[in-house]
Amino acid sequence: MIDFTLPALGADMTEGKLLEWKVKPGDTVRRGQVVALVDTSKAAVDVEIWQDGTVAQLLVRPGETVPVGTPMARLLAPGELPAVRRRVSPAARQRAATLGIALESIAGSGPEGAVTLEDVERAAAAAAPAATAASVPVVTGAGKVTDMRAVIGAAMSRSKREIPHYYLGESVPMRRAQEWLEAFNAGRPLPERLLMAVLPIKAVALALRKFPELNGFYRNGAFEAGKGIHVGVAIALRQGGLVAPALHDAADKPLAVIMQELSDLVQRARSASLRSSELADATVTVTNLGDQGVESVFGVIYPPQVALVGLGRVSLRPWAEEGGVRAVPVMQATLSADHRVSDGHRGALFLNEVRERLQHPETL
Repeated sequence: MIDFTLPALGADMTEGKLLEWKVKPGDTVRRGQVVALVDTSKAAVDVEIWQDGTVAQLLVRPGETVPVGTPMARLLAPGELPAVRRRVSPAARQRAATLGIALESIAGSGPEGAVTLEDVERAAAAAAPAATAASVPVVTGAGKVTDMRAVIGAAMSRSKREIPHYYLGESVPMRRAQEWLEAFNAGRPLPERLLMAVLPIKAVALALRKFPELNGFYRNGAFEAGKGIHVGVAIALRQGGLVAPALHDAADKPLAVIMQELSDLVQRARSASLRSSELADATVTVTNLGDQGVESVFGVIYPPQVALVGLGRVSLRPWAEEGGVRAVPVMQATLSADHRVSDGHRGALFLNEVRERLQHPETL
């Protein structure tokens, strides 16, 4: 028997409210399948299962709020046989399956503790208030924002308290990147065009191949390398606050695919339809405040990650080039990194690698 527990969808999540089960007892599930909808302090998230199996029992009812790590369901592993079955009338079994109620949670009143149809109906009536609560749309007003700010504040306080940050900045000339992007987009229909934002994301992902100590997590007193380069992209929510879902395997994907996936993430983040793997898998975070008009941003690392890259606006600056001084579009790239796993020398080399990647946009 395998326990499916409420996952931590980021370091700032301590609890979640089950809104809906998308499976019922007896269903066969596959790794990566969405099985539940959970409300966090930031958004409603589709939660995926992490192993194959058969749903044996649902332990949490819609409307209940439980801490991270709480068993939410029990699964039979592939090939595992269920325990001796309880006495259940056929009508009761069919009705429980229809209502999505776990028979194991129902006290039987029939002979030798058998579960009857009446027992199932009583259990359904008892669960009705919770189900009604779950059908209420997720609050996105002032109360929701206040909760989110408190959670974000707690996570960032922990980060500053526990992580020995160091900060670096690098000015990156962007003329070649702009010219290449303009040529790439020329003649293409609007849905196929790239935004400038995807170029530094890809450059960061490629640079992390050379500097893997910036891509991963610090857990239990040691660095744990990321199993892939999953770039978390900070996205501001319309109701306030932000999330940083992951672009999976960003170093291995063409710019056009990254553009499509980024657009999809932004849309789903703002409509509260992200998946749990997108919130939990990021191995590094990129925050781009250039569209807000700021020149630079020195961010706070999102634990248990060990690095955050900040991107400012592209603006014209005087630049010594080809024996003269000219106005050149320049972007400030910054790095916030964890001194427990890297140092300023390696961090500087990483930023230089990002800079050089952006001088050759055709190779991205």
